[in-house]
Amino acid sequence: MTSSLELYDVTIIGGGPAGMYAAFYSGMRDMKTKLIEAKDELGGRMRIYPEKMIWDVGGFAPIQCEQLIRQLEQQTMVFDPTLVFGQQITGLERQEDGTYLLITESGEKHWTRTVILAVGRGILKLAKLEIEGAERFEVTNLHYTVQEIEAFRGKRVLISGGGNSAVDWANELEPIAAKVTVVHRQDRFGGHEKNIVRMKESTVDVRTRHVVANLHSSDGRTIEKVSIRHVDHEETEQLEVDAVIVNHGLKADFGGITSWGLNMNDWNVFTSSKLATNLPGIFAAGDFAAYDSKVNLIAGAFPDAVLAVNSAKLYMDPAAPEVAYVSSHNNRFDEKNRELETVEQK
Repeated sequence: MTSSLELYDVTIIGGGPAGMYAAFYSGMRDMKTKLIEAKDELGGRMRIYPEKMIWDVGGFAPIQCEQLIRQLEQQTMVFDPTLVFGQQITGLERQEDGTYLLITESGEKHWTRTVILAVGRGILKLAKLEIEGAERFEVTNLHYTVQEIEAFRGKRVLISGGGNSAVDWANELEPIAAKVTVVHRQDRFGGHEKNIVRMKESTVDVRTRHVVANLHSSDGRTIEKVSIRHVDHEETEQLEVDAVIVNHGLKADFGGITSWGLNMNDWNVFTSSKLATNLPGIFAAGDFAAYDSKVNLIAGAFPDAVLAVNSAKLYMDPAAPEVAYVSSHNNRFDEKNRELETVEQK
């Protein structure tokens, strides 16, 4: 069954920050690496907010998310891993020799000694606004992601949601929009404390205990007003708007991974402190991994990736060093350092 397939030391499922860094670090450990991404590009969840400024990654303060993705992509390719796009892994079969056969939704097969699950929140689908007919405004001024911040300059923007994304976009848009209103059904926001304080101390009009009840349009194409309703006493109010941004979270689809026998809940797989799952030779990293002292930041994806790769290496070869040599002493970088020196001399 596997004789016609190429065997890899590690196959990383997922091309977000954890998966990309795992592909780089496994190269430092001289592992034959494959990365499989269900979409057609790397970046994972970061692709949802390309213009957002990222402040909490060491060495970059701040950096635009799109630029961070580009630099991670370059780092990913340092040791030339095999990249596979547009394939969602659903099946897993353990072979008699302990290796694994990964099977995609369309029937392709991949053979590997170990697996790192860096699937984040799965195949993410944005939660839509549950108002009849709302979809017709998606081509004009109803938005579920922010691709270009400048498109909102001088406009009256209503943001529906109370998580990190809603709070972050309120802060990003407040200096350039004519007015920003945030509507949230609860009293408390789910974003980072510092960002919540910043939003509340700005000119953002914060309406807690409210929901978007209706969208109003005279031409049937563009939202002109929004009715918001108080969740306790049902009173409504109309607000004039030029744009509506909905951040109601994401729905996850992990495909067939949920049937593998992993110890997991709706969103995460439970791992050891060294990112091992309950299945031999299968590890996790990034948002998908849950363990004591977990750091739920993009920056936290990188140590996760290192730990998962080290565990995969030791699973294959218990006599191997526990960690890779640092880059200044790692002979995997000798040739690349000479290439950089040649470029600088030119």
